[in-house]
Amino acid sequence: MTVTLTDTAPPSTAELLTGVLLGPEHRREHGFWQRLISTEPFRRPAGGTPEERLELAYDRLRILNLSLDSGARLASDPRALAALHAWLGPVDPALTTVAGIHYNLFLGSLLDHECAGRRDLSDYLTMRRIGTFLCTEVAHGNNAAAMETTATYDRERDGFVLHTPNPGAQKFMPNTSPAGGAKSGLVAARLVADGADHGVRLFLVQLTDETRALPGIRVRRLPARMGSPVDHCLTSFDQLFVERDALLGSAEEGGVPGEFRTGPGDRRRRFLTSIGRVTPGRISMSACAAGSARATLAVAVRYGGHRMISGSRGAPPVPVNAHRTHHGPLASAMATVFAMSLLYRRAQERWEACTGEDGRTEAGRLVDVAKAWITWRAREVIVESRERCGAQALLENNGMTELVTGVEGAITAEGDNIALYAKAAADMLFAAEPGRDDVPGPAARPGDLADPRFLGGLLASVQDIWFARARTRALRAPDADALGRWNAASGPALRGVEAWAYRQAAEAYAEARAALPPGDARDRLAELERLFAVEWVSRNSGDLLAAGLLSGDQVEALPDAVEELVAAVAAHAPELADSFALPERLLADWPIAGPGYADAYDDPAGPWNAVPADAR
Repeated sequence: MTVTLTDTAPPSTAELLTGVLLGPEHRREHGFWQRLISTEPFRRPAGGTPEERLELAYDRLRILNLSLDSGARLASDPRALAALHAWLGPVDPALTTVAGIHYNLFLGSLLDHECAGRRDLSDYLTMRRIGTFLCTEVAHGNNAAAMETTATYDRERDGFVLHTPNPGAQKFMPNTSPAGGAKSGLVAARLVADGADHGVRLFLVQLTDETRALPGIRVRRLPARMGSPVDHCLTSFDQLFVERDALLGSAEEGGVPGEFRTGPGDRRRRFLTSIGRVTPGRISMSACAAGSARATLAVAVRYGGHRMISGSRGAPPVPVNAHRTHHGPLASAMATVFAMSLLYRRAQERWEACTGEDGRTEAGRLVDVAKAWITWRAREVIVESRERCGAQALLENNGMTELVTGVEGAITAEGDNIALYAKAAADMLFAAEPGRDDVPGPAARPGDLADPRFLGGLLASVQDIWFARARTRALRAPDADALGRWNAASGPALRGVEAWAYRQAAEAYAEARAALPPGDARDRLAELERLFAVEWVSRNSGDLLAAGLLSGDQVEALPDAVEELVAAVAAHAPELADSFALPERLLADWPIAGPGYADAYDDPAGPWNAVPADAR
């Protein structure tokens, strides 16, 4: 018997960096979605009205559902939900929105609240009915204490009467129109029985058939919002009766008609359980923003490589990427995109691994802050990438315009970013980390700007400086004026949260670098890591100098250090962009991603295509 040994080629630099960005199991976790968006139904269409694009999004949702082995399995797997958002986001933001609502907020909440097999989910798994989620109210947002939609227990019929008492209680922005087919929703409403308030709970309600809202329900389309078209609506209820089992988790009540057990703390616990799917949603928003930023940056890098401009004084044409004014911002964006992807994975892994109440609180804070930081940085990267592609990127066929506006939705969805930062700031303000002083002391001998450990210490010190300022300002305000104390401290406290996010991203960089074998991939990641850290240190160099943590010579050296790192990163930008693992069929639908982008504007009737007269 002859045995043939085949050498397996070692992974390339780009392949190793793909593992850094997407995780060691990226082929298993992301491969399905990469293949799906490469199929014909997900190719970029030519034009179309907003209504046609909305119809396409729901058609694609059904195609996606048919491609799954189990919609319930997807809804139960936060990693799969995040991967869905990372890959569908750059392709079709409207599809990503309705898919996230159906699988995460709607189907995921049903699965979280109900015992396996208790409720028939076949209509939602086959998409005979599409699911949506109705929590936010016009005047109250997601403020449970102020929520006014009621579900009043009707003892005679052993069910609930849903009612919207005033305009401010209308449910705001759910996709509740009949567009795409019949809809059902989970409605957050205040359970009232015999005059007693049992807190906000979720109720499963059939909202529409294929053509109109059902009796007792009023659905009105909101004005068109910026970005991709979704059927956002105002939804209200007029004494709508639903059966008792419409109440999610009704089995907890023991099934005794008229009895609702609500002990101390239960109302808050049950509301938090009701909106528990917001946390996987925030992880998905981070993944979506990171995926969209990667896509736009990859296109910008490609376009900059084949968009030729005249050389100086008769020199041959050069690609626009040859100029520091062009490749410099893209190199900085590259360092940021890697940081975004690493921070999203760090938050996801911490959330999955957390145990106990304290661990869940800490992990939840990281998820919240990461979502805000990543979506804000994504906006910066997407806008910068769009600008580097000039007027071409303003055209819809080049794929960027939807992503420029789509990231604005991610900034607000699943918790407004400022609100998330403010909550984290309030929690962290007087929670000094063990072993750290509030104010960093002067350093006798500042370290080396080429040392990642020294840079990491500087990032931690920036966080300390801002929180120390916030505490000082809070303590100056009168004790009796809680709002005044918060207003005095909130500005620097939010800067402290931002610095904490940068620090978390830098730590994720360091861990990823240490996990790579020595070689080109590790060197490339180290350059990105240093550029990310040095640019942040440079932005805070005045504070670090005043604290004695940087010398005057180091502050003067920072601009040169940034320039050297920009040059190092820019030299490998195409290979770094390849590590994003974007399918070629996806990029082929965006003309400026290819060297023949001008061919998209060819005119068969143009004079250059005319047959010469002497050849007729």
